[in-house]
Amino acid sequence: MALRFAIASVLLLAFARWKGIPLGRRPHERLLWVVNGVLFFSVSFGVVYWAEQFVPSGLTSVLFSVFPLLVALLAHVALPGERLRPRAAIGAVLGFLGVAVIFSEDFRKIGGEHVLFGCGLLLLSPTVSAISSVAVKRWGSGIHPISLAALPMGICALVMTLLALVFERGRPVTWSAATVGSLLYLAIAGSCVTFTLYYWLLRHARASRVALLAYLTPVVAVLTGIALLDEPFTARLTLGALLVIGGVALVASR
Repeated sequence: MALRFAIASVLLLAFARWKGIPLGRRPHERLLWVVNGVLFFSVSFGVVYWAEQFVPSGLTSVLFSVFPLLVALLAHVALPGERLRPRAAIGAVLGFLGVAVIFSEDFRKIGGEHVLFGCGLLLLSPTVSAISSVAVKRWGSGIHPISLAALPMGICALVMTLLALVFERGRPVTWSAATVGSLLYLAIAGSCVTFTLYYWLLRHARASRVALLAYLTPVVAVLTGIALLDEPFTARLTLGALLVIGGVALVASR
């Protein structure tokens, strides 16, 4: 985590300097750096990275999929003009059920060593992410998306570096083409591009609608596994994908 977000932060800050993008000049901007850096990146990703040592990735996806539901509920309370309509509520629940169907085989692993505790802790991740996203939507108007991504990721890199020095000092680090390639992919495509676009979308669309991206991620992951890793294509995956896509379409439609 420390390396991933340090690389991403440095790249985005270099880009901001090159393009002359102002940083830290808008109201609430520095406060949102801290909120994002602590909640959206440090706590949320820290919990996921730790818990996935024990919790299957599919089950992690299901638990994180309460994120759009939490955003919709918080937006209903905190954001003017984002009232939770019945159609949107039904669509969000359908999307969640779709993710649960896709990864339903992982449910039998609940109860293993550390799994129950990890599952409970994982629910903290979508909760703090939803709070941070709604805060950005409410008070981040006019702040450049790169500012909302670069500085918080730098804060996260600092926090994770300190935690790594305390808790992981003696652990070996293996460098290979695969690990370096994965790290660079996560830093550039999975962080620089992803979160800059995410905060740009928050400026132009309802927070509850942008949060639906969390439902599509597992579907893309499953389809990628089928296409590139020869993973089986089953009726369960088909049903789950249709529920997700149907739920997102129901929310997005007028």
